[in-house]
Amino acid sequence: MKYGREEVMSYHKGGKVAVRLPRELKTKDDLCLAYTPGVAHAVKAIAENPENVYACTAKPNLVAVVSDGTAILGLGDLGAAASIPVMEGKAVLFKSFGDVDAWPVPLDHCRVGGASTGKTDPKRVIEAVKALAPQYGGVNLEDIASPACFEIEDTLDRELDIPVFHDDQWGTAVISLSGVMNFAELAGKEMSELKVVMNGAGAAGIRICEMLKAAGVMDVTMCDTKGTIRKDRTDLNPYKAKHAVDTKALTLKEALVGADVFIGVSAANVLTGEDVRKMADFPAVFAMANPDPEIAPDEVKKALAGRKYVMVTGRSDYPNQINNVLGFPYLFRGALDVRARTINKEMKVAAANALAKLARESVPAEVQALYPDERLVFGTDYIIPKAFDRRLFVEVSYAVAEAAVKSGVARPGVDLAAYRKSLEERNATRG
Repeated sequence: MKYGREEVMSYHKGGKVAVRLPRELKTKDDLCLAYTPGVAHAVKAIAENPENVYACTAKPNLVAVVSDGTAILGLGDLGAAASIPVMEGKAVLFKSFGDVDAWPVPLDHCRVGGASTGKTDPKRVIEAVKALAPQYGGVNLEDIASPACFEIEDTLDRELDIPVFHDDQWGTAVISLSGVMNFAELAGKEMSELKVVMNGAGAAGIRICEMLKAAGVMDVTMCDTKGTIRKDRTDLNPYKAKHAVDTKALTLKEALVGADVFIGVSAANVLTGEDVRKMADFPAVFAMANPDPEIAPDEVKKALAGRKYVMVTGRSDYPNQINNVLGFPYLFRGALDVRARTINKEMKVAAANALAKLARESVPAEVQALYPDERLVFGTDYIIPKAFDRRLFVEVSYAVAEAAVKSGVARPGVDLAAYRKSLEERNATRG
Protein backbone atom coordinates (compact mmCIF):
# COMPACT_ATOMS: atom_id res chain seq x y z
CA MET A 1 0.00 0.00 0.00
CA LYS A 2 1.17 3.53 -0.78
CA TYR A 3 1.52 6.06 2.03
CA GLY A 4 1.79 9.23 -0.07
CA ARG A 5 0.31 12.59 0.85
CA GLU A 6 -2.97 12.01 -1.03
CA GLU A 7 -3.66 8.66 0.64
CA VAL A 8 -2.76 9.95 4.09
CA MET A 9 -4.83 13.13 3.78
CA SER A 10 -7.81 11.08 2.61
CA TYR A 11 -7.47 8.81 5.65
CA HIS A 12 -7.30 11.80 8.00
CA LYS A 13 -10.27 13.65 6.48
CA GLY A 14 -12.60 14.65 9.33
CA GLY A 15 -10.10 13.49 11.95
CA LYS A 16 -9.56 10.09 13.54
CA VAL A 17 -11.49 10.41 16.81
CA ALA A 18 -15.13 11.01 17.76
CA VAL A 19 -17.42 10.61 20.76
CA ARG A 20 -19.41 7.38 20.95
CA LEU A 21 -22.02 7.19 23.68
CA PRO A 22 -22.06 4.17 26.00
CA ARG A 23 -25.81 4.67 26.63
CA GLU A 24 -28.65 5.57 24.31
CA LEU A 25 -30.55 8.85 24.52
CA LYS A 26 -33.85 8.31 22.74
CA THR A 27 -36.60 9.11 25.19
CA LYS A 28 -37.69 11.81 27.62
CA ASP A 29 -36.60 9.60 30.51
CA ASP A 30 -33.16 9.15 28.94
CA LEU A 31 -32.83 12.90 28.69
CA CYS A 32 -33.81 13.42 32.31
CA LEU A 33 -31.33 10.78 33.45
CA ALA A 34 -28.46 12.05 31.34
CA TYR A 35 -28.97 15.71 32.13
CA THR A 36 -31.29 17.80 34.24
CA PRO A 37 -32.89 17.03 36.62
CA GLY A 38 -31.32 13.58 37.16
CA VAL A 39 -27.71 14.61 36.78
CA ALA A 40 -27.97 16.59 40.03
CA HIS A 41 -27.79 13.33 41.98
CA ALA A 42 -24.42 12.50 40.43
CA VAL A 43 -23.18 16.04 41.08
CA LYS A 44 -24.15 15.86 44.74
CA ALA A 45 -22.66 12.39 45.13
CA ILE A 46 -19.26 13.66 43.96
CA ALA A 47 -19.52 16.76 46.12
CA GLU A 48 -20.24 14.57 49.15
CA ASN A 49 -17.43 12.13 48.38
CA PRO A 50 -14.85 12.96 45.67
CA GLU A 51 -14.17 9.23 45.19
CA ASN A 52 -17.59 8.94 43.57
CA VAL A 53 -16.15 10.61 40.48
CA TYR A 54 -14.83 7.14 39.59
CA ALA A 55 -18.31 5.64 39.89
CA CYS A 56 -20.39 8.07 37.84
CA THR A 57 -18.12 9.71 35.23
CA ALA A 58 -15.87 8.61 32.36
CA LYS A 59 -12.75 9.40 34.41
CA PRO A 60 -11.66 5.81 35.26
CA ASN A 61 -11.11 4.91 31.60
CA LEU A 62 -10.18 8.28 30.11
CA VAL A 63 -6.65 9.45 29.32
CA ALA A 64 -5.57 12.92 28.18
CA VAL A 65 -2.99 12.85 25.38
CA VAL A 66 -1.16 16.13 25.98
CA SER A 67 1.38 17.91 23.77
CA ASP A 68 2.73 21.39 23.15
CA GLY A 69 4.04 20.36 19.72
CA THR A 70 7.71 21.09 20.45
CA ALA A 71 9.04 17.68 19.36
CA ILE A 72 6.59 16.10 16.92
CA LEU A 73 7.90 12.69 15.85
CA GLY A 74 11.11 13.38 13.96
CA LEU A 75 9.70 16.60 12.51
CA GLY A 76 10.62 18.95 15.34
CA ASP A 77 8.82 21.98 16.74
CA LEU A 78 5.79 22.61 14.54
CA GLY A 79 3.33 23.88 17.13
CA ALA A 80 0.33 22.67 19.09
CA ALA A 81 -2.13 22.51 16.18
CA ALA A 82 0.27 20.46 14.06
CA SER A 83 0.56 17.92 16.88
CA ILE A 84 -3.15 17.05 16.75
CA PRO A 85 -2.95 14.31 14.06
CA VAL A 86 -0.31 12.52 16.14
CA MET A 87 -2.36 12.81 19.32
CA GLU A 88 -5.50 11.66 17.54
CA GLY A 89 -3.48 8.72 16.25
CA LYS A 90 -2.35 7.95 19.79
CA ALA A 91 -5.97 8.01 20.93
CA VAL A 92 -6.85 5.53 18.18
CA LEU A 93 -4.09 3.19 19.34
CA PHE A 94 -5.16 3.52 22.98
CA LYS A 95 -8.69 2.41 22.09
CA SER A 96 -7.83 -0.21 19.47
CA PHE A 97 -5.22 -2.05 21.51
CA GLY A 98 -5.93 -1.27 25.17
CA ASP A 99 -9.66 -0.42 25.10
CA VAL A 100 -8.70 2.86 26.80
CA ASP A 101 -10.65 6.00 25.89
CA ALA A 102 -8.25 8.85 25.13
CA TRP A 103 -8.62 12.41 23.94
CA PRO A 104 -6.15 14.87 22.35
CA VAL A 105 -5.26 17.91 24.46
CA PRO A 106 -3.04 20.31 22.46
CA LEU A 107 -1.59 23.08 24.61
CA ASP A 108 -0.95 26.46 22.99
CA HIS A 109 0.66 29.48 24.70
CA CYS A 110 2.72 27.19 26.94
CA ARG A 111 6.05 28.50 25.66
CA VAL A 112 8.35 30.89 27.49
CA GLY A 113 6.55 34.21 27.88
CA GLY A 114 3.20 32.63 27.05
CA ALA A 115 3.95 32.64 23.33
CA SER A 116 2.84 30.08 20.73
CA THR A 117 6.42 29.54 19.56
CA GLY A 118 9.76 29.14 21.30
CA LYS A 119 10.96 26.92 24.12
CA THR A 120 8.56 25.04 26.37
CA ASP A 121 7.75 26.73 29.66
CA PRO A 122 7.46 23.74 32.04
CA LYS A 123 5.46 25.72 34.60
CA ARG A 124 2.78 26.67 32.08
CA VAL A 125 2.40 23.06 30.88
CA ILE A 126 2.25 21.81 34.46
CA GLU A 127 -0.40 24.37 35.40
CA ALA A 128 -2.49 23.56 32.33
CA VAL A 129 -2.41 19.80 32.91
CA LYS A 130 -3.21 20.15 36.60
CA ALA A 131 -6.19 22.34 35.69
CA LEU A 132 -7.70 19.74 33.34
CA ALA A 133 -6.75 16.65 35.39
CA PRO A 134 -10.10 16.27 37.27
CA GLN A 135 -11.73 14.83 34.13
CA TYR A 136 -9.05 12.24 33.41
CA GLY A 137 -7.90 8.97 34.96
CA GLY A 138 -4.42 9.37 33.47
CA VAL A 139 -2.20 11.69 31.43
CA ASN A 140 -0.07 10.63 28.46
CA LEU A 141 2.46 13.32 27.62
CA GLU A 142 3.48 13.37 23.97
CA ASP A 143 6.02 15.11 21.74
CA ILE A 144 7.34 17.57 24.34
CA ALA A 145 10.97 18.56 23.83
CA SER A 146 13.82 17.63 26.14
CA PRO A 147 14.88 18.68 28.75
CA ALA A 148 11.57 20.37 29.66
CA CYS A 149 9.77 17.03 29.35
CA PHE A 150 11.66 15.63 32.36
CA GLU A 151 10.61 18.40 34.74
CA ILE A 152 7.04 18.32 33.45
CA GLU A 153 6.59 14.59 33.92
CA ASP A 154 8.40 14.42 37.26
CA THR A 155 6.39 17.31 38.71
CA LEU A 156 3.01 16.12 37.47
CA ASP A 157 3.70 12.57 38.60
CA ARG A 158 4.56 13.88 42.05
CA GLU A 159 1.66 16.33 42.40
CA LEU A 160 -1.23 14.44 40.75
CA ASP A 161 -2.87 11.30 42.12
CA ILE A 162 -3.34 9.76 38.65
CA PRO A 163 -0.78 8.07 36.37
CA VAL A 164 1.35 10.46 34.28
CA PHE A 165 3.45 8.89 31.54
CA HIS A 166 5.62 10.52 28.87
CA ASP A 167 5.61 7.90 26.13
CA ASP A 168 8.56 9.39 24.24
CA GLN A 169 10.62 8.77 27.36
CA TRP A 170 9.28 5.55 28.78
CA GLY A 171 7.49 3.78 25.94
CA THR A 172 10.63 3.27 23.90
CA ALA A 173 12.51 2.39 27.09
CA VAL A 174 10.08 -0.37 28.10
CA ILE A 175 10.06 -2.03 24.68
CA SER A 176 13.83 -1.69 24.31
CA LEU A 177 14.35 -3.31 27.69
CA SER A 178 12.21 -6.28 26.68
CA GLY A 179 14.40 -6.72 23.60
CA VAL A 180 17.61 -6.53 25.64
CA MET A 181 16.18 -9.09 28.09
CA ASN A 182 15.57 -11.53 25.26
CA PHE A 183 18.97 -10.85 23.70
CA ALA A 184 20.53 -11.75 27.05
CA GLU A 185 18.46 -14.96 27.02
CA LEU A 186 19.76 -15.86 23.55
CA ALA A 187 23.32 -14.94 24.49
CA GLY A 188 23.20 -17.00 27.67
CA LYS A 189 24.16 -13.99 29.79
CA GLU A 190 22.77 -12.32 32.87
CA MET A 191 21.68 -8.72 32.48
CA SER A 192 24.46 -7.74 34.90
CA GLU A 193 27.05 -9.20 32.49
CA LEU A 194 26.09 -7.08 29.49
CA LYS A 195 28.23 -4.22 28.23
CA VAL A 196 25.89 -1.65 26.68
CA VAL A 197 26.80 1.43 24.64
CA MET A 198 24.15 4.00 23.81
CA ASN A 199 24.06 6.89 21.36
CA GLY A 200 21.52 9.60 22.06
CA ALA A 201 20.99 11.18 25.47
CA GLY A 202 17.65 12.92 25.02
CA ALA A 203 14.30 11.90 26.51
CA ALA A 204 14.31 8.34 25.19
CA GLY A 205 18.02 7.72 25.75
CA ILE A 206 18.02 8.83 29.39
CA ARG A 207 15.01 6.69 30.24
CA ILE A 208 16.32 3.63 28.38
CA CYS A 209 19.48 3.92 30.45
CA GLU A 210 17.44 4.13 33.66
CA MET A 211 15.33 1.11 32.71
CA LEU A 212 18.40 -0.97 31.84
CA LYS A 213 19.91 -0.20 35.24
CA ALA A 214 16.60 -0.95 37.00
CA ALA A 215 16.66 -4.38 35.34
CA GLY A 216 20.19 -5.14 36.48
CA VAL A 217 22.51 -3.86 33.73
CA MET A 218 25.62 -2.42 35.37
CA ASP A 219 27.84 -1.36 32.46
CA VAL A 220 26.21 1.39 30.36
CA THR A 221 28.16 4.04 28.48
CA MET A 222 26.09 6.81 26.95
CA CYS A 223 27.18 9.10 24.12
CA ASP A 224 25.88 12.37 22.77
CA THR A 225 27.02 14.58 19.89
CA LYS A 226 30.16 15.50 21.82
CA GLY A 227 31.24 11.94 22.59
CA THR A 228 31.02 9.71 25.62
CA ILE A 229 29.23 11.06 28.68
CA ARG A 230 32.16 11.10 31.08
CA LYS A 231 32.54 12.35 34.61
CA ASP A 232 35.28 14.78 33.55
CA ARG A 233 32.92 16.69 31.23
CA THR A 234 31.67 20.05 32.47
CA ASP A 235 28.93 20.60 29.87
CA LEU A 236 26.42 17.98 31.06
CA ASN A 237 22.89 18.79 32.18
CA PRO A 238 21.76 17.09 35.43
CA TYR A 239 20.03 14.25 33.58
CA LYS A 240 23.15 13.32 31.63
CA ALA A 241 25.47 13.88 34.59
CA LYS A 242 23.56 11.28 36.58
CA HIS A 243 24.74 8.62 34.12
CA ALA A 244 28.29 9.86 33.50
CA VAL A 245 31.01 7.20 33.78
CA ASP A 246 34.77 6.93 34.15
CA THR A 247 36.07 5.80 30.77
CA LYS A 248 39.09 6.29 28.56
CA ALA A 249 36.88 6.08 25.47
CA LEU A 250 36.20 9.55 24.09
CA THR A 251 33.99 8.67 21.14
CA LEU A 252 31.12 6.37 20.30
CA LYS A 253 33.36 4.29 18.05
CA GLU A 254 35.93 3.82 20.80
CA ALA A 255 33.29 2.92 23.39
CA LEU A 256 31.71 0.34 21.09
CA VAL A 257 34.75 -1.95 21.02
CA GLY A 258 33.80 -5.21 22.74
CA ALA A 259 30.24 -4.09 23.54
CA ASP A 260 27.45 -6.67 23.68
CA VAL A 261 24.68 -4.20 22.87
CA PHE A 262 24.46 -0.95 20.91
CA ILE A 263 21.33 1.13 21.45
CA GLY A 264 20.78 4.12 19.19
CA VAL A 265 18.09 6.77 19.59
CA SER A 266 20.00 9.42 17.69
CA ALA A 267 20.65 10.00 14.01
CA ALA A 268 21.09 8.12 10.75
CA ASN A 269 24.34 6.53 9.67
CA VAL A 270 26.49 7.21 12.73
CA LEU A 271 27.91 3.66 12.59
CA THR A 272 29.72 1.67 9.91
CA GLY A 273 30.11 -2.04 9.32
CA GLU A 274 33.63 -1.82 10.69
CA ASP A 275 32.23 -0.42 13.97
CA VAL A 276 29.85 -3.33 14.56
CA ARG A 277 32.56 -5.85 13.64
CA LYS A 278 34.49 -4.62 16.68
CA MET A 279 31.63 -5.44 19.04
CA ALA A 280 31.41 -8.73 20.99
CA ASP A 281 31.30 -12.04 19.14
CA PHE A 282 27.49 -12.19 19.44
CA PRO A 283 26.29 -8.56 19.35
CA ALA A 284 22.92 -6.85 19.36
CA VAL A 285 22.42 -3.68 17.33
CA PHE A 286 19.38 -1.61 18.34
CA ALA A 287 19.46 1.08 15.63
CA MET A 288 16.20 2.91 16.31
CA ALA A 289 16.56 6.31 14.64
CA ASN A 290 13.61 6.96 12.31
CA PRO A 291 13.10 6.88 9.44
CA ASP A 292 16.76 6.00 8.78
CA PRO A 293 18.60 3.97 11.45
CA GLU A 294 22.09 4.55 12.85
CA ILE A 295 23.25 1.77 10.54
CA ALA A 296 21.23 -0.01 7.85
CA PRO A 297 20.29 -3.63 8.56
CA ASP A 298 21.76 -4.70 5.23
CA GLU A 299 25.10 -3.16 6.18
CA VAL A 300 25.07 -5.02 9.51
CA LYS A 301 24.23 -8.26 7.70
CA LYS A 302 27.16 -7.77 5.35
CA ALA A 303 29.58 -6.78 8.10
CA LEU A 304 28.66 -9.68 10.37
CA ALA A 305 28.38 -12.37 7.70
CA GLY A 306 28.90 -15.76 9.32
CA ARG A 307 28.32 -14.42 12.83
CA LYS A 308 25.26 -14.68 15.03
CA TYR A 309 23.72 -11.30 15.85
CA VAL A 310 20.47 -9.50 16.67
CA MET A 311 19.29 -6.51 14.63
CA VAL A 312 16.56 -4.21 15.96
CA THR A 313 15.12 -1.06 14.39
CA GLY A 314 12.16 1.27 14.82
CA ARG A 315 10.82 0.34 11.40
CA SER A 316 7.99 -2.02 10.51
CA ASP A 317 9.70 -3.28 7.33
CA TYR A 318 12.36 -5.19 9.27
CA PRO A 319 12.11 -7.86 12.00
CA ASN A 320 12.32 -6.85 15.66
CA GLN A 321 10.59 -3.47 15.52
CA ILE A 322 10.61 -1.32 18.65
CA ASN A 323 7.04 -0.08 18.54
CA ASN A 324 5.62 1.86 21.50
CA VAL A 325 2.15 0.48 20.82
CA LEU A 326 3.39 -2.68 22.54
CA GLY A 327 3.59 -0.69 25.76
CA PHE A 328 1.49 2.38 26.49
CA PRO A 329 -2.02 0.93 25.87
CA TYR A 330 -1.38 -1.87 28.36
CA LEU A 331 0.59 0.18 30.87
CA PHE A 332 -2.42 2.46 31.16
CA ARG A 333 -4.92 -0.45 30.98
CA GLY A 334 -3.34 -2.10 34.01
CA ALA A 335 -2.78 1.17 35.86
CA LEU A 336 -6.33 2.44 35.32
CA ASP A 337 -7.96 -0.84 36.29
CA VAL A 338 -6.33 -0.93 39.72
CA ARG A 339 -6.55 2.85 40.19
CA ALA A 340 -2.77 3.18 40.44
CA ARG A 341 -1.69 6.69 41.39
CA THR A 342 1.48 6.43 39.28
CA ILE A 343 3.23 4.21 36.75
CA ASN A 344 6.40 3.42 38.65
CA LYS A 345 9.62 1.64 37.71
CA GLU A 346 8.32 -1.67 39.03
CA MET A 347 5.33 -1.48 36.69
CA LYS A 348 7.51 -0.57 33.71
CA VAL A 349 9.97 -3.39 34.34
CA ALA A 350 7.03 -5.78 34.79
CA ALA A 351 5.68 -4.72 31.39
CA ALA A 352 9.07 -5.34 29.78
CA ASN A 353 9.30 -8.76 31.44
CA ALA A 354 5.83 -9.69 30.20
CA LEU A 355 6.72 -8.65 26.65
CA ALA A 356 9.96 -10.62 26.73
CA LYS A 357 8.22 -13.71 28.09
CA LEU A 358 5.47 -13.53 25.46
CA ALA A 359 8.03 -13.47 22.65
CA ARG A 360 9.45 -16.75 23.94
CA GLU A 361 6.08 -18.51 23.67
CA SER A 362 4.56 -20.18 20.61
CA VAL A 363 2.81 -17.69 18.35
CA PRO A 364 -0.89 -18.32 17.56
CA ALA A 365 -1.66 -19.19 13.94
CA GLU A 366 -3.78 -16.05 13.49
CA VAL A 367 -0.83 -13.84 14.43
CA GLN A 368 1.57 -15.72 12.15
CA ALA A 369 -0.94 -15.32 9.30
CA LEU A 370 -0.67 -11.53 9.57
CA TYR A 371 3.08 -11.75 8.94
CA PRO A 372 3.45 -14.32 6.12
CA ASP A 373 6.98 -13.21 5.23
CA GLU A 374 8.35 -13.71 8.76
CA ARG A 375 8.99 -16.81 10.85
CA LEU A 376 7.70 -15.90 14.28
CA VAL A 377 9.73 -18.29 16.40
CA PHE A 378 11.86 -17.04 19.28
CA GLY A 379 15.34 -16.36 18.01
CA THR A 380 17.53 -13.62 16.57
CA ASP A 381 14.83 -12.47 14.14
CA TYR A 382 11.99 -12.57 16.67
CA ILE A 383 12.73 -11.23 20.14
CA ILE A 384 9.81 -8.78 20.45
CA PRO A 385 6.08 -9.66 20.10
CA LYS A 386 4.02 -8.32 17.24
CA ALA A 387 1.60 -5.46 17.84
CA PHE A 388 -1.44 -7.48 16.69
CA ASP A 389 -0.86 -10.30 19.16
CA ARG A 390 -4.05 -10.14 21.21
CA ARG A 391 -2.38 -11.86 24.16
CA LEU A 392 -0.68 -8.55 24.95
CA PHE A 393 -3.96 -7.19 26.31
CA VAL A 394 -4.01 -9.81 29.05
CA GLU A 395 -0.35 -10.52 29.73
CA VAL A 396 1.08 -6.99 29.82
CA SER A 397 -1.93 -5.34 31.45
CA TYR A 398 -1.99 -7.97 34.18
CA ALA A 399 1.75 -7.72 34.82
CA VAL A 400 1.44 -3.96 35.23
CA ALA A 401 -1.53 -4.26 37.58
CA GLU A 402 0.20 -6.94 39.64
CA ALA A 403 3.31 -4.79 40.01
CA ALA A 404 1.16 -1.82 41.03
CA VAL A 405 -0.48 -3.88 43.77
CA LYS A 406 2.80 -5.37 45.02
CA SER A 407 4.56 -1.98 45.04
CA GLY A 408 1.73 -0.37 46.99
CA VAL A 409 0.51 2.22 44.47
CA ALA A 410 -2.84 0.57 43.63
CA ARG A 411 -6.14 1.07 45.40
CA PRO A 412 -6.67 -1.32 48.33
CA GLY A 413 -8.49 -4.61 47.92
CA VAL A 414 -7.61 -5.58 44.34
CA ASP A 415 -8.33 -9.28 43.65
CA LEU A 416 -5.62 -10.11 41.11
CA ALA A 417 -7.03 -13.52 40.21
CA ALA A 418 -10.43 -12.00 39.46
CA TYR A 419 -8.77 -9.20 37.55
CA ARG A 420 -6.89 -11.58 35.27
CA LYS A 421 -10.11 -13.48 34.58
CA SER A 422 -11.87 -10.23 33.70
CA LEU A 423 -9.08 -9.34 31.25
CA GLU A 424 -9.39 -12.72 29.58
CA GLU A 425 -13.15 -12.31 29.26
CA ARG A 426 -12.84 -8.81 27.85
CA ASN A 427 -10.18 -9.93 25.40
CA ALA A 428 -12.44 -12.70 24.11
CA THR A 429 -15.29 -10.30 23.35
CA ARG A 430 -13.65 -7.07 22.21
CA GLY A 431 -13.52 -6.33 18.47
